[in-house]
Amino acid sequence: MKKVVLHVVGARPNFIKASPLIKQMENNEFQNILVHTGQHFDYNMSQQFFNELEIPKPDYNLGINRGSHTEQTAKIMIAFEKVLKNINPDLVVVYGDVNSCLAAALVAKKTHLKVAHIEAGLRSFDRSMPEEINRIITDSISDLHFVTCKDALVNLENEGVNMDNCYFVGNTMIDSLVEFNEKFDTSSVLKKFNLTKKGYALITLHRPSNVDDKNELLKLMDALVEISELIKCIFVIHPRTKSNLCRFGLYEKYDKLDSLRIIEPLGYIDFLSLQKNSKLVITDSGGVQEETTFFKIPCLTVRENTERPITIKNGTNTLVGSNYEDIYQYVRKINYSVNPDIELWDGKSSERIVDIIDALEKIN
Repeated sequence: MKKVVLHVVGARPNFIKASPLIKQMENNEFQNILVHTGQHFDYNMSQQFFNELEIPKPDYNLGINRGSHTEQTAKIMIAFEKVLKNINPDLVVVYGDVNSCLAAALVAKKTHLKVAHIEAGLRSFDRSMPEEINRIITDSISDLHFVTCKDALVNLENEGVNMDNCYFVGNTMIDSLVEFNEKFDTSSVLKKFNLTKKGYALITLHRPSNVDDKNELLKLMDALVEISELIKCIFVIHPRTKSNLCRFGLYEKYDKLDSLRIIEPLGYIDFLSLQKNSKLVITDSGGVQEETTFFKIPCLTVRENTERPITIKNGTNTLVGSNYEDIYQYVRKINYSVNPDIELWDGKSSERIVDIIDALEKIN
């Protein structure tokens, strides 16, 4: 009898992590049900990713995309509970650390369903980050934990998680990169923005700590302008960042600069093509730290901590902190001869996960 697996996604990184697993389960005759919470409501951050990643249209779209963290989580819980009244899956799979992940895991456990967490065990050890709270709580109630690196196993063990239910499988995000790598070379995005390979820095910044305060955002943008004097910069602007620049009356100041070009969000193929062909990346994104490691592109992460220390130890990532004036010096001294080597980031993580779930007659 087919196992019925319900996948819950809500944001761009979820789509990328879920895509290869859903396909692998289809190949192994699982019955997949896809629920999109709607947490990312911008078209380029949602529907276009589904199309390009070749993910089936969601069976349910909850349309929850506004409100505070508490409001969003609560609304997703209420809507997801209604979904579960119609179906009784063998397993609910949640991804990453967004509000959708926590909300779905809580509802599933309260309705006595089994939960698997993809990307379990990552920790920044900074509980001021909403994502850290989501990660800790989700792991504490999940039945199966699939981890991307051995550091995550240590974190879970330290928190008292049953290690019999923890599996080191690698990173499903890398599976997507392997699957679509050749497509990144067919993108016309470089031509569209008049760019040359390795001739620009790619920038993507959106975390509240960087963009929600006017003075801090002004310092950050001025630092990027200074960096653009060293290398042409392409800033793929997140809706949150653009909204704040407009709200603070700063957008016009930076919008027309030749050396620091601000562009709207891109689809998956175009954005990853920009990453693959860049000379360096400046970001505060978790997923981009991993993607740049796969592409062997130096990455400067504008944060005080990261839940992905493996990308520093064995990857291409450098944590530069939030003193924006320092980023210029990091760019000047960046190491371009990086040679990342992370165990099991080989494009076969989804196969391992499916083999494990398929072998479980009963999920403990």
